[in-house]
Amino acid sequence: MRTAKDSMGVMEIPEGVLYGASTQRAVLNFPVSGRTLPRPFLSALGQLKISCAKANAVLGVLNKKTAAAIASAAAKVSSGAYDSHFVVDVYQTGSGTSTNMNANEVIANLANKALKGGKIHPNDHVNCGQSSNDIIPTAIHVSARIEIQTRLLPALKKLHTSLKKKASSFSKVVKIGRTH
Repeated sequence: MRTAKDSMGVMEIPEGVLYGASTQRAVLNFPVSGRTLPRPFLSALGQLKISCAKANAVLGVLNKKTAAAIASAAAKVSSGAYDSHFVVDVYQTGSGTSTNMNANEVIANLANKALKGGKIHPNDHVNCGQSSNDIIPTAIHVSARIEIQTRLLPALKKLHTSLKKKASSFSKVVKIGRTH
């Protein structure tokens, strides 16, 4: 075990994990279902963190080196390479703050490793200019849009084609079944 500190105090955290005190606190406070956030959501959240880091660099809020390290780490999160470090239950309090902090902590730790001991803070740098009330619903919308485009619409198209074929095969039948 190792210790990690945030604004609410010190927490004992399993060795080798990339999340921090806020995430560990959420895991202990909300052990509801054992289900974590789905892959498409985590991918979208990573993409949004990339965009925010780049925007904050353009605005001069983050220096380019910090923003690049955050964006690189967020890309790894988006790819799914670190899904095992996203441990917050899907059923949690409020606006998804626990999930947002889980992402911020993982990204900050990855970025700090890349910078060989950098000082990137989960809230001050990774979450800069963001609110859980905005980033979480946006990640939901982005992931839903991607899933609709890449999975639902192709499945509906396949179903439509199959039903058209079946309708054609029964086109000469007056009635194909009875209810009683």
